Amino acid sequence: MDRLTDTDAATGDDPQEESTSDSGGSFLYELPGLLLAALIVAVVIKTFVIQPFYIPSGSMIPTLEVDDRVMVSKVNDVFGEIERGEILVFENPYRVAEEESIPEAVVRSVLEALGIRTSPYDDLVKRVVALGGEEIEIRDNQVLVDGFAVDEPYLQPGASMPEFGPQVVPEGHLFMMGDNRNSSSDGRVFGPIPVEDVIGEAVIRIWPLDRVGGI
Repeated sequence: MDRLTDTDAATGDDPQEESTSDSGGSFLYELPGLLLAALIVAVVIKTFVIQPFYIPSGSMIPTLEVDDRVMVSKVNDVFGEIERGEILVFENPYRVAEEESIPEAVVRSVLEALGIRTSPYDDLVKRVVALGGEEIEIRDNQVLVDGFAVDEPYLQPGASMPEFGPQVVPEGHLFMMGDNRNSSSDGRVFGPIPVEDVIGEAVIRIWPLDRVGGI
């Protein structure tokens, strides 16, 4: 032990400097692994817990504006029942599956996890108006569920709705409508959607900053 210490001193090596150098090199060596681990965590959270989405259209005005960013919880509707009035993100009934390579799928998942990109052509955001087993009808510019008028304070003054129904929503399905009834392609066009197509519930707006808060 003494000889090793004497040799270090004789050659001018500084053990503390060498340790610091090794530490810096070790960090740079481990950095790709740390970034990969963080990426995996982000993708897992996006897939199973919560995911940012942006609003690409005006179908939910005034509740959600174009380019709003919202956080969509994927937990709420797993451990609780879906209720009328909830704002849900779900798969577009008319979407066409696109083939993509593994690298393209990875890049897409990363961008979606970071909220930089969502899938405006694959995913829609609307409000639950009627549940499975209920009868929905629009008469005299009023939504009726099982014959009773639905209170919809979120609609803009002057909202206009053509006559529709009556139609019974199949069990295991939801009837979705946009809050902008004058300009929304929703259940009145594509019909009820399967509950299994629901991605999650929009729970909070995170952008723009002056409108951050619950939805």
